[in-house]
Amino acid sequence: MAAKINAKPVIETQVKDPDLVSRRRRQIIDGAVALFFEKGYHRTTTREIAKAVGFSIGLLYEYLSSKEDILALVCENIHEEMENGVRQAVAGTENEAARLSHMIREYFLVCDRMSDHILLIYQETKSLTESWRRVVLDNEVRMARIFHEALSPLERDGLLPPMDDRTRMLLAHDIVVWGHTWALRRWFLARRYTLEEYTRYKVSLILKNEAAPGLPGRNTRKAAKP
Repeated sequence: MAAKINAKPVIETQVKDPDLVSRRRRQIIDGAVALFFEKGYHRTTTREIAKAVGFSIGLLYEYLSSKEDILALVCENIHEEMENGVRQAVAGTENEAARLSHMIREYFLVCDRMSDHILLIYQETKSLTESWRRVVLDNEVRMARIFHEALSPLERDGLLPPMDDRTRMLLAHDIVVWGHTWALRRWFLARRYTLEEYTRYKVSLILKNEAAPGLPGRNTRKAAKP
């Protein structure tokens, strides 16, 4: 089972090579998510997951200890992808408005790419232990803090209306939820808007200038009627 270090669960492995562990666990995650959607988390067995990724059950257990470990890995992997994408998006970007636009765009791209994983989190977080649920919530808060930090300079430069820190944090959490909204309602939104259009609209709600700096020009394609 997952051991605890400083109150955060650690998924144990018998394999010493961290790169190999990372690759194998990614295979396990991808295979498990497909099965969880097909059969449901509780009706899927670790043996079925092992078969789906071409592992023996013994090999699977060299990289984790339980099915819950796999669900926890899905949650951790999503937040790692989100944070890495956002931080890479701002590398070398000095203009604060363009920085925020790039951050939101990359965050939405990750949410789009991992929409099945996000839906799974919403459906099955309750199946995690309390300690892992706390990790998931902490990761969500950390993601919001990244956007919170990016918003502060915009107010100083006059691109945001004056707001106190509590309001700024609320706006940062709104950005996080907008990404989830695209993932959870992509079945409707993607038939009517491109992800670029969705991103531009959301950025324009925050910045005073509608141009949303750092994003490509407007797509004038007509959206399909509801």
